Amino acid sequence: MNQPVPLVEMRNISKHFGGLQALTDACLDLYPGEVVGVLGHNGAGKSTLMKILAGAQTASSGEILINGDVADIQDPNDARAYGIETIYQELALCGNLDAPSNLFMGRELHKWGFLRKREMRREAAEALSKLNIRIKSLETDVEMMSGGQRQSISISRAVHFDAKIIIMDEPTAALGMEESKKVVDLIQDLKEHGIGILWISHDIHDVYNFTDRIVIFHGGKNVMTARTKDFTQDEIVSMIISGTPVKKEAAV
Repeated sequence: MNQPVPLVEMRNISKHFGGLQALTDACLDLYPGEVVGVLGHNGAGKSTLMKILAGAQTASSGEILINGDVADIQDPNDARAYGIETIYQELALCGNLDAPSNLFMGRELHKWGFLRKREMRREAAEALSKLNIRIKSLETDVEMMSGGQRQSISISRAVHFDAKIIIMDEPTAALGMEESKKVVDLIQDLKEHGIGILWISHDIHDVYNFTDRIVIFHGGKNVMTARTKDFTQDEIVSMIISGTPVKKEAAV
């Protein structure tokens, strides 16, 4: 059976900042309906690679393919045009605005110079309902909402604008157990819709339980790409720390 075309292929991506080599021939791929954990210590190169995919930085060399075609990503607008959205740890929401205003931030609907607030509210309600996200009132400022609700609004915004590839930076950080579970359930819904997710996290338990594959970086280079459950949590931590692949004995 033919393997599906990856949503994303990042081939031999290198990045230098003056004399500092941040990435060297880094590679990563992501398939529809898959969650890939992007792992490594601070300075390992994982954040730089994700910023290149998101259009916040450009690669010094290498290429990116989206759905098998070479993509030209020079800025975040290019990334969004390719269906790539990023949900940052800080959430990038405006606390003194309600859910519809945040969902349409930077993409507001206008008619004759006026905001189409009623239509934005209706579309926001539909977008949240589509992902089974329940918010007591759309008129509530997001600063009054829980961390899980705010995270859900960010995810809903990405899906509403037809994201096919979502980069999540520490998606369950600072959330309680119950709210983390709701976010993970939401991610499962995204998988079922064929959306690919790149999950950046330092929480090895979340990574181990909720990702399909892992890509480990150390010193700007790939250490390991594998199915998550091919290794124990301790082995994954060891590779993150040492930058050395754990070798598995072949089955007899």
